[in-house]
Amino acid sequence: MNIPFNKPYLTGKEGHYIYQAVLSGKISGDGVFTKKCHAFFEKTFGFKKTLLTTSCTDALEMAALLINIEPGDEVILPSYTFVSTANAFVLRGARLVFVDSGRDNPNMDVSKVEACITPKTKAIVPVHYAGIAVDMDPLLELASKHNLFIIEDAAQAIDSYYKGRPLGSIGNMAAFSFHETKNIMAGEGGMLAINDDRFTHRAEIIREKGTNRSAFFRGEVDKYGWVDLGSSFLPSDIIAAFLYAQLENLKDIQERRRILWDRYYKALSPLASQGKLTLPYIPTFATNNAHMFYLVCRSLDERNGLIALLKEKGIYAVFHYISLHTSPYYKDKHDGRELPNADHFTDCLLRLPLFYELAEEQVDFITDTIHAYYAGK
Repeated sequence: MNIPFNKPYLTGKEGHYIYQAVLSGKISGDGVFTKKCHAFFEKTFGFKKTLLTTSCTDALEMAALLINIEPGDEVILPSYTFVSTANAFVLRGARLVFVDSGRDNPNMDVSKVEACITPKTKAIVPVHYAGIAVDMDPLLELASKHNLFIIEDAAQAIDSYYKGRPLGSIGNMAAFSFHETKNIMAGEGGMLAINDDRFTHRAEIIREKGTNRSAFFRGEVDKYGWVDLGSSFLPSDIIAAFLYAQLENLKDIQERRRILWDRYYKALSPLASQGKLTLPYIPTFATNNAHMFYLVCRSLDERNGLIALLKEKGIYAVFHYISLHTSPYYKDKHDGRELPNADHFTDCLLRLPLFYELAEEQVDFITDTIHAYYAGK
């Protein structure tokens, strides 16, 4: 049996919509399907303004430009995250202040954030790891108290909620990913969700290379020119056409992923009860969008052994992030605080295959293999 870590799921309409986009004669950015995607997100999740981007990385870089990150500004973020979260702000000259993960969840430990705030702090960037919400209310209080921006890294958080509010709708802005490993995907691609009216107009300009081109095409100005900083952040309408086919099937995709997630959890719960591994923790304020299924081993050696056995059986499982405060690029720039929980997840977290077409029998084979590994341990 050969079970990949991920397999992109096609709903069946992707090629048809791409063909429609090509026939329309406009396959550059902001075509018919881009507008359809924007309307879907704004109606379904209540985002005030959405802009598709070429990646979640680009969406984060747009957010950094929009809040005018400058050299010397400080940005608070978790150490256990993908490098794009950090790069977006480092590129503007910011100093990163890393926060440890919680003991029971890879998300940032919100109780540690206020101690990291200084007069130079400009933004807090919570990352909703595995689509599970960070506790946002305390962060909103801190942002109000210290006049800070909140940029949600919601790369993995489509269709997930915090106290009934869609993730990505809570901070000033949020960045989403539609990479092929995500629940809803377009191969590559991302989106900036804007919830603060102060940024709506300028976001269009930054996305269009610093020009007011979008306003020109709406007839709001009689010519367009270079009016601000910017870059080419908007994707082709071909990517949007692919994405729209996925969005039409959001409910079905989510239901299938949750069925598989629940099957993993039920099968592995006995091992968790015995203290042999730890399973994902879903706080009462959060929902589970089944973006990923992970387990946490007791040690690095144990995880390496489990990965080796799974590979021997044809199962491709992977570890995830390496704490950014220990990275070759930033370790000498980090302030020296130890972040033991982030390091624990770096050494011990293991992601299991999870994709729409994964069969129940394959989940059972994976979990049986894990049980066999822990037998006698």
